[in-house]
Amino acid sequence: MEMHTTTIQEDKGDGIFHKAMNSESKPVWIPGPVIIGAGPSGLAVAACLKERGVPFLMLEKESCVGSLWSLKTYNRLQLHLPKETCKLPHMPFPPEVPAYPTKKQFISYLEAYAKHFAIEPMFRQEVQSAIYDARMGFWRVQANESEFLCRWFIVATGENAEPVLPNIEGISDFKGSLIHTSRYKDGADFEGQKVLVVGCGNSGMEISLDLCNNDAQVSLAVRDKLHILPREILGRSTFCISTWLLNWFPVKLVDRFLLVCSQVILGDTHKMGIRRPKIGPLEQKKSTGKTPVLDVGAFSKIKSGKIKVVCGVQRFTANGAEFVDGQVENFDSVILATGYRNNVASWLKEDSFFNDKEGFPRNPFPDNWKGKNGLYSVGFARSGLLGSSIDAQRVAEDIARQWSSETKHLRIES
Repeated sequence: MEMHTTTIQEDKGDGIFHKAMNSESKPVWIPGPVIIGAGPSGLAVAACLKERGVPFLMLEKESCVGSLWSLKTYNRLQLHLPKETCKLPHMPFPPEVPAYPTKKQFISYLEAYAKHFAIEPMFRQEVQSAIYDARMGFWRVQANESEFLCRWFIVATGENAEPVLPNIEGISDFKGSLIHTSRYKDGADFEGQKVLVVGCGNSGMEISLDLCNNDAQVSLAVRDKLHILPREILGRSTFCISTWLLNWFPVKLVDRFLLVCSQVILGDTHKMGIRRPKIGPLEQKKSTGKTPVLDVGAFSKIKSGKIKVVCGVQRFTANGAEFVDGQVENFDSVILATGYRNNVASWLKEDSFFNDKEGFPRNPFPDNWKGKNGLYSVGFARSGLLGSSIDAQRVAEDIARQWSSETKHLRIES
């Protein structure tokens, strides 16, 4: 089958493709990989490709890098892990940034990272579909009105592409304010209100704390069992201590150590209405991907009664909620801290590498980054920013090896 294409070339050899094109009449051939997503995962793999001299095209549906952090996070957000474990490849955080960077500091870091490596995404390019054309041997990527053809295709949209909205009876009947955490910005907006926070992950706990500090009356709905750990043990990051201990001891023994420390530092969470799972926090993370809550002050508010723990919501009423224990309470506002999911399965037409239901690679970390026919993933390891950095370096190294061997004689039309 004959197909006429437009080729986008490198700009001064730096790997950035921004040449005017008439995409309505011709598919656009990209000599290097196409990267989907300009969040931390996409930026990381782009920088690693730059370091290896591999050109690429990056597509981003929003108008900025790190759009989840810039557009859909609350103001008081801080990284829950130390900056040393959250830096992207080849560029540390500035020394003046504290151990746990704020939202603003992390966004500044991402912007500086993109500038340092001259990463220039094509913004407002939402991918409708991506499919491998076996006859041509290339990926066909449809974004807005343009179609791109590429040999390598990197999915870097991350685990948190769109909000999860629970299907709870009567949710549309509630007459007060009801928002997902993606729209929550500041507790000052809820001063003096009775607020129900549904969901007890890191976001739910931190938003409850923010509301409490701004004189809201906060109830925190906890349906499932979960682990809460102190963010630090004896002044050191709980995460870093855990990682170090795992080099020497089995997971179950490290879990036992963490739970003893949690009991000493936080106290008995069960007495406060928060039950722990039977398996330990690290074992649960490994088997289910569910991250333990790292406490930044909310649990002390729970113990003092300033944050009220309630059981799961059975149904919403016009003025509040009925809980699974039969209690009914009125609220001015409801905040859904029910998390995010990725949306890869809705546009990636492929069913061997990614799970078509959850949108995650079928193979767990560390074998989650490479599929067939030039398909790669970055940021789906359920291992945070550190996992994204590891993925990015592996993907870039693999593509660079192919780029050197397969394209050294390729002539790119100007």
